[in-house]
Amino acid sequence: MKTFHIAQPDQAIKPALIDKINNLTKPKGALGVLEDLALQIGLIQQTLSPTLHKPHNILLAGDHGIVEEGVSKSPKEVTWQQLSNFTHGGGGVNFLCRQHRFELVIVDAGVDYDLPYEKGIVNLSVGRGTKNFLHGPAMTEEERDLCIERGASIVDKVYESGCNIVSFGEMGIGNTSPSSIWMHLLANIPLKDCVGAGSGLDDEAIRHKYEILRRSIDNYQGDRSVEDILSYFGGFEMNMAVGGMLRAAERGMIVLVDGFIMTNCMLAASKLYPHVLDYAIFAHQGDESGHKLVLQAMNAKPVLHLGLRLGEGTGAICCYPIIESAVRMINEMDTFAHASITKYF
Repeated sequence: MKTFHIAQPDQAIKPALIDKINNLTKPKGALGVLEDLALQIGLIQQTLSPTLHKPHNILLAGDHGIVEEGVSKSPKEVTWQQLSNFTHGGGGVNFLCRQHRFELVIVDAGVDYDLPYEKGIVNLSVGRGTKNFLHGPAMTEEERDLCIERGASIVDKVYESGCNIVSFGEMGIGNTSPSSIWMHLLANIPLKDCVGAGSGLDDEAIRHKYEILRRSIDNYQGDRSVEDILSYFGGFEMNMAVGGMLRAAERGMIVLVDGFIMTNCMLAASKLYPHVLDYAIFAHQGDESGHKLVLQAMNAKPVLHLGLRLGEGTGAICCYPIIESAVRMINEMDTFAHASITKYF
């Protein structure tokens, strides 16, 4: 597997950042989460005057063999149909990218369809969907490693365009199932607490989904290493996101973490390289069962809680104006000394 060099941001600048934030014309702590975000972003960028440039949302798509077991309400073909919708600008992620000035990068990580690449979809496909992990590994170790490498490569491209803040989204019918297993095995959370409705399953269908995932784990004979879990139970788009997140952190970029799927990808990335969490801003807590628990497993404090469960990077993009406000706060607010205002805290 590709190796990364992810260091904890140098803490030497932290006292100066705190001092600057505390001496803005407001009571200490009065801007709450904005102050926390400004401190984190200042540490990531190692500056008292952080900036945001060319935000990108990388949307990774892949199909999943486990869908054959009836674990999703939506049929498999929705993956490629939604990708087509994205190329026409008609998806949820599209209007949010337009609103918040994000560049949308649509990537085929492993969709089982002849996609119209000429319409702007980036072809990084590792295969025509994963295998059914109820009966064996979803992918080979070589395919997993290729996903990690290709995820890193797409981040390199957006970084070279001037981007310093990136979000990741996904499109892959059935991908809450591998995410639930990652969460169970990597964070030691009971499987029943990890399995939810996905795209809209009722109680009986959720029970069926749980039984399929339980049987899949019972059949698993791997070594339970992080690397083996990623390949045996992963999705092409999920492992590509792991590689992208790790490369973004290595590049010193801000990583916006979207919903349930991408939170579990960040969980996996953090099990490989713990300091990736220093670069992660968890955008929101969604309504998928288990999302709150996996956030808690990483001591993550989500910025928003809007009842979102669409994926695609939508929650991360919705969070962007809050991040922009934090950067404007530290750069544009006056200080008590300069404004000749008596400190009132």
